[in-house]
Amino acid sequence: MKLAFILMIVIGGFMLSLSCTQVQSDKHGVHSVKQQDLTAKDILGNPEYLAISYGGYREKTRDIQPTMEQLKEDMRILYAMGIRLIRTYNVEKPHAANVVKAIHELKQENPAFEMYVMLGAWINCAHAFTDHPNHDMEDEVANASEIERAIKIAKEFPEIVKIIAVGNEAMVKWAASYYVQPWVILKWVNHLQDLKAKGQLPAELWITSSDNFASWGGGGAEYHVEDLAKLFKAVDFVSIHTYPMHDTHYNPDFWKMNGEEAGLAKFEKIDSVMQRSKRYAMSQYQSVVDYMRGLGVDKPVHIGESGWATASNSHYGPDGSGATDEYKSAIFYRLLREWTNREGITCFYFEAFDEPWKDAGNPGGSENHFGLFDVEGKAKYALWDLVDDGVFEGLSRDGNPIVKTYGGKKEALLEDVLTPVTK
Repeated sequence: MKLAFILMIVIGGFMLSLSCTQVQSDKHGVHSVKQQDLTAKDILGNPEYLAISYGGYREKTRDIQPTMEQLKEDMRILYAMGIRLIRTYNVEKPHAANVVKAIHELKQENPAFEMYVMLGAWINCAHAFTDHPNHDMEDEVANASEIERAIKIAKEFPEIVKIIAVGNEAMVKWAASYYVQPWVILKWVNHLQDLKAKGQLPAELWITSSDNFASWGGGGAEYHVEDLAKLFKAVDFVSIHTYPMHDTHYNPDFWKMNGEEAGLAKFEKIDSVMQRSKRYAMSQYQSVVDYMRGLGVDKPVHIGESGWATASNSHYGPDGSGATDEYKSAIFYRLLREWTNREGITCFYFEAFDEPWKDAGNPGGSENHFGLFDVEGKAKYALWDLVDDGVFEGLSRDGNPIVKTYGGKKEALLEDVLTPVTK
């Protein structure tokens, strides 16, 4: 009897463990065991769950929404390159809700398909995007509606939505058209945390705000206010943005050549400044960690955005700092992934695909060119090795197979590489 009882326990435990896992096969027939019902705590900081910022817009206006099939195409492409966590930005338009539904349908078609979402809720000050924004007040009606839409999606798809981010660069003061004071973000974070405590949202759903490193305390003293300290305590983790590319124009000390570098060949110079760009991002990340710990708070800190545009006709291009081209973008992508994966930091790399609506009146503007893929689905230099490995075989975007930019001719790509301007 005793032996039979022990066997029942062992067998029961084995069956229970099987019920909490799923066996997944990739396109090459490699089997792995994946946990079901993963939480944000399981996913964030796990290098097996690469993250990326995603917008599926193909046109010069967001009024033209991507179709469900287009969204599914994009999810398959991102899945093939190892992405398992995506970030969206607002829920006013159907895009984010449709992304979650597209993932849900893909999971229905193939239970092994695995993709999770950090759902963004956009937050504005009063009279945002007018000539007279009021940064001391919020647009309470619009913000409340945005939060309610995010709650609805999170409750409907808890197996997909693992994080809600309240606001995007909503506290940084250079967001002059719409930024709010930290008390506004704190108010809505506390609201969501209260719903979790009452059982009206999943207890495992993590809440954050995704903002520039400076507004998370890594910048000037004007950000070091009591409500920010309270916000650190209220969120489940901190999501910061760091953009060395932008600072090749705005704060270019790290971009300048020193005396020893002056005699280096062009691509040696580029490798040197890109290493410094990585260290610059690391320093901004560390500045937030140091400020947070100085407040007596110890929360996980992840990177909600960092990226490098591949083209610019202004500050960062040939008439500016000479920062933007596919070669430098690829170096930054590799360096950032190596650092963050090694240190257990999730990085929502910005971004998956080029989005021409971002600067619709200026097609050459850098905001249109942050994607690892262009609008047609061509893989930029950062992903050429994945094309060579065949990971995108059989996949397409709007009927276009996933091929390399420049027709795969590296010599042509190298001709467009800019020499860093350091004056």
